[in-house]
Amino acid sequence: MIKYIIKRLLLMIPILLCIILIVTILMEITPGDPARIVAGTNATEEEVAKVRADLKLDDPLMVRYARFVIGSVQGDFGTSFITKTPVFRDIMIRVPYTTLMAVLSVAIAICIGIPLGIVAATNQNTWKDYLAILFSLICSSMPAFWFALMLVQWFAVKIRIFPVQGIQTWVGWVLPVVSLALGYSASIARLTRSSTLEVIRQDYITTARAKGVKESTVLYRHVLKNSLIPVVTSVGGLFGHALGGALIAETIFSIPGLGTYSITALTNRDYPAIQGSMLYLSALFSIVILLIDIIYALIDPRIRSQYSKGKKTKKEKKPEPSLAAATEG
Repeated sequence: MIKYIIKRLLLMIPILLCIILIVTILMEITPGDPARIVAGTNATEEEVAKVRADLKLDDPLMVRYARFVIGSVQGDFGTSFITKTPVFRDIMIRVPYTTLMAVLSVAIAICIGIPLGIVAATNQNTWKDYLAILFSLICSSMPAFWFALMLVQWFAVKIRIFPVQGIQTWVGWVLPVVSLALGYSASIARLTRSSTLEVIRQDYITTARAKGVKESTVLYRHVLKNSLIPVVTSVGGLFGHALGGALIAETIFSIPGLGTYSITALTNRDYPAIQGSMLYLSALFSIVILLIDIIYALIDPRIRSQYSKGKKTKKEKKPEPSLAAATEG
């Protein structure tokens, strides 16, 4: 397992390098001049050229790419064109908000989706199953931005239970987290239902019931453990999706997270801020996927056995005695 983790961590290096290269190329071909934005609309061409030289935007593409990579290894993402502060410090200030929103939304989605999927599977073709399917279809069909705006309209403007914007207290987290969690819970519920139905039909479940094992024991010890394997795999993707969905929620609810920081950087063509935020999000997502793979191995004994086989060293076979040696003596 340790060798596998080290191998995955080393594999992250070329992946992150490719992501930053793609981001750098996209920034280069995107219309807009950061020097003009920094200098101002009324600046002359000489002033814009001076700003471009100060920001080192005249350097070739690969030179700027290499400069950012070398600085990132040293923990330096550069200085923001707009705020004139280190990008790494700006990211560290905003990361807790985005991470907390993603973690809470995925956790609530798991708490809603898994029980809902199990109830639907164990009561197939009943009103409980149909109600769970209807809930999943409605939640998965609603766009996240539209649902967030509807939550603001009803619970913040009309009923006035929650604040429209801001996260000064824990109450301010309710609407943005719910706007993300319900959509994810629908995905988890559908996947849990299909996986549970597949496991219930297996022969070992029928054998356990034939032996007189309690239905609750069959459900929680055999069905649940085996049906969660694909669900755990999908949670990693949902967490990455939550990091992207936080862009919308943070913009609507004015949360000072990494999403609003990235949107502002894209609007102002703030190259260091864009590169730094994309690098951090990509590294965080890769680490989450690695953790999901480790949890997957802990749940599935077959995966653990593959890792244990990799640790075993093949014993050298003793050479068989030749016929001449056997006849000697």
